[in-house]
Amino acid sequence: MFDSVRTAFITGVTGQDGSYLAELLAGLGWEVHGLVRNKPDYHGDPAAKTFTEHQGDITDPSALQRVLRVVQPDIVFNLAGSTSVAKSWEDPAATISTNSTSVATLLELTWRMNQESGTNIRFVQASSAEIFGSATDVPQSEQSRICPVSPYGASKALAHNLVNIYRTRGMFASSAILYNHESPRRPMSFVTRKITSQVARIALGHPETLQLGNLDATRDWGWAPDFVDALYRVGVAAAAEDFIIATGISHSVSDFVRCAFEAAGIDEWERYVCVDPQFVRPADASEMRGNPAKARDVLGWEPTVGFKEMVARMIQHDLLIEEARLGTALNLDGKST
Repeated sequence: MFDSVRTAFITGVTGQDGSYLAELLAGLGWEVHGLVRNKPDYHGDPAAKTFTEHQGDITDPSALQRVLRVVQPDIVFNLAGSTSVAKSWEDPAATISTNSTSVATLLELTWRMNQESGTNIRFVQASSAEIFGSATDVPQSEQSRICPVSPYGASKALAHNLVNIYRTRGMFASSAILYNHESPRRPMSFVTRKITSQVARIALGHPETLQLGNLDATRDWGWAPDFVDALYRVGVAAAAEDFIIATGISHSVSDFVRCAFEAAGIDEWERYVCVDPQFVRPADASEMRGNPAKARDVLGWEPTVGFKEMVARMIQHDLLIEEARLGTALNLDGKST
């Protein structure tokens, strides 16, 4: 491990992964700085917000340069960008600007700082399993063919390749190829949080139907705090490399739905679910299942929370939110809770 590292700069610090990473590093005694745009909602615990905010946009080169020179980080964790595969079909150009061009800028700025000052700022890119897209090998490994099937996947593939290019120049630049990872901090725009939040409402008596796209789509789902621990390990590893971060076990969307209803105490879940064509993507990646052997062997990393437990924790969280909301609504009506 690279024990002398003590200052981190995190883009995407207010999101699911960024908030967990900031808390992890602060708990280890690091000085943590984060890029924040227009004071967005913070997905972590406000009481545990232990990073220094720097205003700026990931697509603004001058802002990135200014913040980097102020922070003088030991490691840059790039977690920012568009995270929606579905929305990438609506605006491919914006997705590429956010997920690819900004990475090129951040890598080049970091490279120049290293050259000018003789430092060795490390760079960790949050890559994605979507870079493999229509890969025929299952599970995928670090050697699997990169063949994205969506604008999002293409944007992450370009960023992934850029990291490799800067590594060949001698820069410590690594990609953590993250498979799907969830938590209660996942925004509602993601299908997993859509499922758990609506199942919680159904469990509490709301007459709703859960409308979804392809129920047969399979993904390798893990627990977000586990994946953030992997990001940290990638950053402090002895050498810069690419790592698959996954559980090695895939589940379908229908598996996720079934586990969510079971965790909420509902057995006959099928009658609450219907497929809506508007939620079916123009093209969907084939089975996404990663081989985490390299991360296990080199980083000593292993997932600690299983699939069912992950879903159950998300359901428990959303049940508490919905119960609190209902209690507030009842109090406003002047009725007893």
